[in-house]
Amino acid sequence: MAQSVKLADDVMTPVRHEAEIHCRSVAGQITHWIKIGRAIEYSDAYNHARVTAALEGRIETSQLTEEEETVWLDAFTEKMGQPSETEETFYARRQVLGQGVGLDAGGKLIYAKDDTAT
Repeated sequence: MAQSVKLADDVMTPVRHEAEIHCRSVAGQITHWIKIGRAIEYSDAYNHARVTAALEGRIETSQLTEEEETVWLDAFTEKMGQPSETEETFYARRQVLGQGVGLDAGGKLIYAKDDTAT
């Protein structure tokens, strides 16, 4: 059963930041941290702060342990699969201007369909 919990603003600020970095909802980030916290209590092989630092570009992935690199790769792949707000704005503008919005498998320019036309 889902339950509500009130958290202070100083707790929610880093939760929102990490959720954005890792492409998670706020609830998903909190759940993730709970799972990570449990895992850290039982294992010395994983350092989530290092994975986050690598995702933010503050350390090289070559500095991660094998376990950390696996987690980093999963998070990186998920993040790269989601367009940023800037990318969505860029392609929406191109669509309005009637310009191409990507390439097909053959390398040909794709034009988005205008769903407002009848």
